[in-house]
Amino acid sequence: MDRIPVAVLGATGAVGQRFVQLLAAHPQFEITAVAASERSAGRRYADACRWVIPGDPPSSVSEMIVSPLEPPLPARIVFSALPASVARELEPHFARAGYAVCSNASAFRNEPDVPLIVPEINADHLALLERQRAERGWSGFIVTSPNCTTTGIALAIKPLDEVFGLRRVFAATMQAISGAGHPGVASLDILDNVLPYIGGEEEKIEHETCLLLGHVVDGQRVQADIVISAQANRVPVLDGHTICLSLGFDRQPTIDEATAILAKFRGPAVVRGLPSAPPHPIIVRPEADRPQPRRDRDAGEGMAVTVGRLRPCPLLDLRLVIVVHNTLRGAASGSILNAELLVASGEIAYGCLPSA
Repeated sequence: MDRIPVAVLGATGAVGQRFVQLLAAHPQFEITAVAASERSAGRRYADACRWVIPGDPPSSVSEMIVSPLEPPLPARIVFSALPASVARELEPHFARAGYAVCSNASAFRNEPDVPLIVPEINADHLALLERQRAERGWSGFIVTSPNCTTTGIALAIKPLDEVFGLRRVFAATMQAISGAGHPGVASLDILDNVLPYIGGEEEKIEHETCLLLGHVVDGQRVQADIVISAQANRVPVLDGHTICLSLGFDRQPTIDEATAILAKFRGPAVVRGLPSAPPHPIIVRPEADRPQPRRDRDAGEGMAVTVGRLRPCPLLDLRLVIVVHNTLRGAASGSILNAELLVASGEIAYGCLPSA
């Protein structure tokens, strides 16, 4: 079957480059357009883009001429790596024009009719798309990915919430510098140092996690009744966010119970076997000193969340440590998995382009 044509918005930035890298050899999707700001539009991608991730720009994309950030584009899906302020203005133009917008930006995550998706834990939230189309009059739609740290937290605690009823979460994060984009944090600020503040991060973790663990009832998203307290820190690690969690439940799990539930978690059948879905979305490490970002961030090709140090908590019920790859599972790869879910769910079909 022919691959579905896709475009990348904000293709010259660090997250956009990661989209380009991952999509270049994707079995379902084919990059047919790259789009960026006026500064880059009209230039060859290889000339407009200062490549900052490992490897070289894919040869299939290097000679493409960068398009302006506006419809029409020769694509069925657009992956948005735009800054939130730009995404707020431009993503609706594409949705209105009939494109499926898979957004990595935060602009529409909190909108009541816009699905915020991690496929293994809330694929059923795609039901909001019917409301979105009806209320906004769009022939296309917007689906969003969560904050990178939130993605790892939500994926790790969802199986435990289903069994034991999660009520309280304390999260202390140690976040990689790549999460700040490129060029990111100044070296004189982060080397030999920890920055105990990341603007807006704690609020995103506390709110988005409750959205992801909530339910859709009669076309309305009802967020989970969980109290979350987050403290976010930037540390001198290149990739991979580490999060220490303390969890309180309706029923306290034993360590063996919690370990078994996390290890056997696979997510719904519609997600299993998708090209970007890891066979084991949660990997439990028994070693006393794991997970570690350098050793565990690439588990499942960067799509698995690694969990370790499960033990009783003297304040709540259970404590553990997780590592999530922030630029893969927490960013571009997560959005691509969302698009694969949309195809598997019948929301995106092979066929003519929106502009046809």
